Amino acid sequence: MSAGIPVVALIGRPNVGKSALFNRIVGDNAAIVSEEAGTTRDRHFSRADWQGRDFWLVDTGGLNDDPRAPMDREIRKQVLQAIEESDLLLLVVDAIAGLHPNDMKVVELLRESGRPWLLVANKVDDPQKSDFYEFYSLGAGDPLPVSATNGKGSGDLLDEVVKRFPEKTEEKADSLSIAVIGRPNVGKSSIVNRLLGEERLVVNDEAGTTRDAIDTPMRFHGRDLVFIDTAGLRRQSKIDDGIEFYSSLRTRRAIERADICVLVVDATEGLQGQDLKIAHLAWDAGRGLVMVINKWDLKDKDDKATAKFTKEAGEKAPFLKFVPFLFTSALTGQRITRILDTVFIVETERKKRISTSDVNTRLQELLARRQPPQAAGREVKLNYATQVETSPPTILVFGNNPDAVEEHYVRFLHNGFRESWGFLGNPLEIRLRRKG
Repeated sequence: MSAGIPVVALIGRPNVGKSALFNRIVGDNAAIVSEEAGTTRDRHFSRADWQGRDFWLVDTGGLNDDPRAPMDREIRKQVLQAIEESDLLLLVVDAIAGLHPNDMKVVELLRESGRPWLLVANKVDDPQKSDFYEFYSLGAGDPLPVSATNGKGSGDLLDEVVKRFPEKTEEKADSLSIAVIGRPNVGKSSIVNRLLGEERLVVNDEAGTTRDAIDTPMRFHGRDLVFIDTAGLRRQSKIDDGIEFYSSLRTRRAIERADICVLVVDATEGLQGQDLKIAHLAWDAGRGLVMVINKWDLKDKDDKATAKFTKEAGEKAPFLKFVPFLFTSALTGQRITRILDTVFIVETERKKRISTSDVNTRLQELLARRQPPQAAGREVKLNYATQVETSPPTILVFGNNPDAVEEHYVRFLHNGFRESWGFLGNPLEIRLRRKG
């Protein structure tokens, strides 16, 4: 598993075309593009790839010379955040407007930081008819000319970007990466500290204390574990500054790096919509999932409370019916030791491989119970099936008209396969293919 996907941030003053370049690279119109300076008030990020290398691209707000806010303070606040969080920075300048005093101020901060950066001259429709002499005074070497509008030069720019990524590294083959995820202040760091048996991570009542994703190694029952303790993920509407923005990006990066995600929920607040969103992120990414309901000692409850909580969660998000729930207290230590035992169970289920003969036997039993609905004018037959992947488990079902198999019947197969083999805590993917 890679040690993490690089983050590349676009920075610069307003209206130099950062959002247009962002959209050009990621291939859609995720960022609002406008001639009005300062359109990008919030930051945007998206996955991108070039030459087989994935990276996160971040579009930041323009660094504005606002008389109501001292220039240096505003520049430092935004640029230093981008410098701190990113692996590579792209300083975007406007080749038509020419060099601006704000460009110089950003360069000074970049030089002080020692972080890698490239100078990108945007709005260059024809590099042969343009000169960039004034930008050489920035001391950043040859500016990389691009046109975000028509795409010219973007490939050469991306070539230079991926050259600066570190070589891909592999985690130890036997190690298990566990991302501890959830909203701010639900007790994620407290739970990791309990598991580690020492106060390695800062714990504070102030929401959002953990701003970075911290890797903490641990050896348990002969296994190397790596805990990725993450900043909490808030609703997007609440991400109104650099810290919150990058926290949500880090949570997604942590999910990517993990084998199994431990989602911590505050029992006193119940299962919130944002908890469900985070669960979906992990599930849709194909990760194993364990639900840890923390602060259970503080909740008013009876002897049926755990069953009720689990049932209601499954009603809100049906995939949670296949996920183990633990009701814990980081404060008292209640059931904390069961978290790792459950993680290992989910890992075993994640790596489970079912023989092709067993998969086919089960498919025939399900077909005998219920045939797929027939499409108008087309016969629909399913012939055989096989498990093609683990981590997460994936079953391929072959038939004559896979496109005509309705979604509710795929769910019937999914539930039927789970009846036999469980795959507890893991998504089970059913793919349909044409026979032959």
